[in-house]
Amino acid sequence: MSSAKKSIDRLIKKYPNRRLYDTQTSSYITLTDVKQLVLDNEVFTVVDAKSNEDLTRSILLQIILEEEANGAPMFSSSVLSQIIRYYGHAMQGMMGSYLEKNVQAFTDIQHKFTGTSAGSFEGKPFSPEMWTQFMNVQGPMMQGMMNNYIDQSKSLFVQMQEQMQNQSKNLFGTFPFVPPVPPTDKK
Repeated sequence: MSSAKKSIDRLIKKYPNRRLYDTQTSSYITLTDVKQLVLDNEVFTVVDAKSNEDLTRSILLQIILEEEANGAPMFSSSVLSQIIRYYGHAMQGMMGSYLEKNVQAFTDIQHKFTGTSAGSFEGKPFSPEMWTQFMNVQGPMMQGMMNNYIDQSKSLFVQMQEQMQNQSKNLFGTFPFVPPVPPTDKK
């Protein structure tokens, strides 16, 4: 069986007793196992065993919640509050796309960085100490990569802003608005 066919067939069923059943291995699994599938870049779908409703996002959010509760959280309360404020907002869809593209750009930079000889030292993976030492030496290169990331992020935001302006013009362009008259100073 090809690996492409294998990844398409990976189906996990969630039963009413909240247990997860991996149909590929014919066994019950835990959220930790699902997290490992994500880390291994396995393609899978989680569905409700009765209704066949896709629960993949819900399970992934559950894993993020557990990760945020244990150890060092990735998101501050401020960031989470800002994300919540976008739900129901006109820019909700664009914000999701913006975040997705930024995470992808950051991932691409990480792959470029670790794909070079920086990914290992004499055949051994980097330890945190080696990584710190490498980062101290590679400061200018890292600065350049981060500048590229910031430029890409800025460009994406400007594109999103222009798209919103164009959509607003198209939506409201047919209404006969009278432009406001600027106030004059009477001195």
